[in-house]
Amino acid sequence: MANRINIEQVLFLDIETVPAWAEYSSVPEPFLRLWDKKAGFICKEGETPEMIYDRAGIYAEFGKIICISSGFFKNGAFRIKSYYGDEEKELLEGFANLLNDHYNRDDRFLCAHNGKEFDFPYISRRMLVNGIDLPEILNMGGKKPWEVPYLDTMEMWRFGDYKQYTSLELLTTLFGIPTPKDDISGADIHRVYWQDHDLERIVKYCQKDVLAIAQLFLKYKNNPLIEEEQVFIVS
Repeated sequence: MANRINIEQVLFLDIETVPAWAEYSSVPEPFLRLWDKKAGFICKEGETPEMIYDRAGIYAEFGKIICISSGFFKNGAFRIKSYYGDEEKELLEGFANLLNDHYNRDDRFLCAHNGKEFDFPYISRRMLVNGIDLPEILNMGGKKPWEVPYLDTMEMWRFGDYKQYTSLELLTTLFGIPTPKDDISGADIHRVYWQDHDLERIVKYCQKDVLAIAQLFLKYKNNPLIEEEQVFIVS
């Protein structure tokens, strides 16, 4: 499928999320009761809802987005723009404006790794929670499967096999895509945000993932990788 897509029509993206409250003890009612109920289905033996609260950020009902990094190809360069901050509604409004201005057309696509199961629905759900109208490219109501403008680098790698999850890290390693060594991983985001209050560090991590997704897509097309001097961060 990648070979049929004009790469300049694709917006690559990645999101970083955290629990909506810093710690279990600060979760207000009725969300505390509802988290306990949710956790009852996902706790392993010996775990409690409090012990796994750092995972709450992966659920749109109990988490929030702190960064959306997006990247696009234009005239041989790859430009990355991030929307981030403590105020989720503000960053979502900024991202919605980008989609409304440049990606609400039938020939435009969104691409993420595991995006169909995580990034795209998470963004859509949090926009609704924040009272933001969904941009047309995120509004899937009534669309047939072949009309959905989502590309997913993990799904593309499956080739119809739905038995396993393949991480972005594994695929970039497999394809020899150079990625800078990070001092944090996805598991550290909760701590770096709520304890270290280092949002800039998280943004850099998110931007690296967007670049890695774009590079992987190029590999799927058997195209050359983009070089470091072709990558630009847009303010």
